[in-house]
Amino acid sequence: MLGPKAAELSGSEGTIIRQRDTFFGCSRGRLKLRDFMNDSGQLIFYERPDTDGPKLSRYSISPTSDPSGLRTVLSDALGVKGEVRKERRLFLIGQTRIHLDTVEGLGTFMELEVVNASGSDA
Repeated sequence: MLGPKAAELSGSEGTIIRQRDTFFGCSRGRLKLRDFMNDSGQLIFYERPDTDGPKLSRYSISPTSDPSGLRTVLSDALGVKGEVRKERRLFLIGQTRIHLDTVEGLGTFMELEVVNASGSDA
């Protein structure tokens, strides 16, 4: 019953975002192309520990208006490690993003993401 509680806390029904994430080989961290299935996307590089529980992430994002073409180039250059297709319901509460994801072939997941202001203490 996470959806109703998230809606209550955020004061909204959330935003539906359809995503196709393609992960590429890279020497450190993770590199993924997020395709929003509407001719827009983001190339995202991030580093975070592979541990359970809360963790800090360092990331950089670059928008793209040609995710399909970029996927082809990155696939040829780096190889594809995997792909995840999901429907995300996004709720915003202060600086916290609540993601309720329905992932094809895997099930339903929840993620809490807090975006710290620049210079703030984690």
